Amino acid sequence: MKKISTVAAKQIKNFREQKLTIGLDLGDRSSWYCVLDEAGEVRLEQKLGTTPKAMKEVFGKMPRSRIALETGMHSPWVSRVLSELGHEVIVAHARNVRLIGESRRKDDRFDARTLARLARIDPQLLSPVQHRSAQAQAHLMVIRARAGLVRVRTSLINTARGLTKSYGERLRGCSPRNLNVETARQLSPELQAALEPLLGAIESLSQRIYEYNQQIAKIAKESYPQVARLEQVKGVGTLIALTYILTLEDAQRFRKSRDVGCYVGLQPGRRNSGQSEPQLHISKEGDPYLRTLLVQGAHHILGPFGADSDLRRWGLKLAERGGKNGKKRAVIATARKLAVLLHRLWVSGEAYEPLRNSRQVLLPAAA
Repeated sequence: MKKISTVAAKQIKNFREQKLTIGLDLGDRSSWYCVLDEAGEVRLEQKLGTTPKAMKEVFGKMPRSRIALETGMHSPWVSRVLSELGHEVIVAHARNVRLIGESRRKDDRFDARTLARLARIDPQLLSPVQHRSAQAQAHLMVIRARAGLVRVRTSLINTARGLTKSYGERLRGCSPRNLNVETARQLSPELQAALEPLLGAIESLSQRIYEYNQQIAKIAKESYPQVARLEQVKGVGTLIALTYILTLEDAQRFRKSRDVGCYVGLQPGRRNSGQSEPQLHISKEGDPYLRTLLVQGAHHILGPFGADSDLRRWGLKLAERGGKNGKKRAVIATARKLAVLLHRLWVSGEAYEPLRNSRQVLLPAAA
């Protein structure tokens, strides 16, 4: 990537006394930025490398400005770098900025100009999001790395079971921990030769996942004492509690606990018009992995091994009157209530009472 041009450098010097609005369209290798002055005129459009050094070189010389960029792979570290340089950073929700995402004129330079104009008019048009801190992102990467290994292990287990069944035999045991090289001893010689390397890989992955579990428990114990508060709810383990805290990071960013249900995408969508109020699916906005974990927690709470609680009773009662898809809807509704409950426990610091009066803990009005 070429260094910033002499003309661009001279123009940057002239920006010292102006209030600027900048749109930054991030790419994997290079990015475009557009600078608007106070009157909304384009003063500079330039390309730069998507590296910390290039960002500091360009934006470190500018006065404090409002910089808008879209969510993406590079947006977390870029927003932190720009904030450290003293700029007002607005991270636009890429899915909600349809003027860019659904534009027929898709061009990095034009997108940067559109971001700058929207940020200059009204930042709320960009549906701004808040990125987590570097420490929270680093700790969350441990959880995401573990999730990647779990997905790979599940795929290998399904492959092993499918190959065994197609040969007229079966692998005994349901737990992934029981699938190892020793398991292949009960199979025919042909299957043993084919599956031993595969089962060895599964066994190795299980060991790596166990090590990640230990690391996650250590992070929770040393850095996040709030995890123990959330683990009071039966069905919420260290993984769910820590992922919840790292994803939300700041509990005070939500005015009401019930807003968390919308944040994680477990709230039904709305498309009311006139007298029409159709029943829609949940929005599925927010972090998909946290939403998956909350649904898994809800399955445990409503399942045969779930502990008795107001939340479990409420969910089972909802499932009874839900018709054909009653159980599915009850699980989603319970996951939404669980998200609200965890935030309430986090903010209030109070002890969880499983069979406390429902109106005091679970209903949205109390949240």
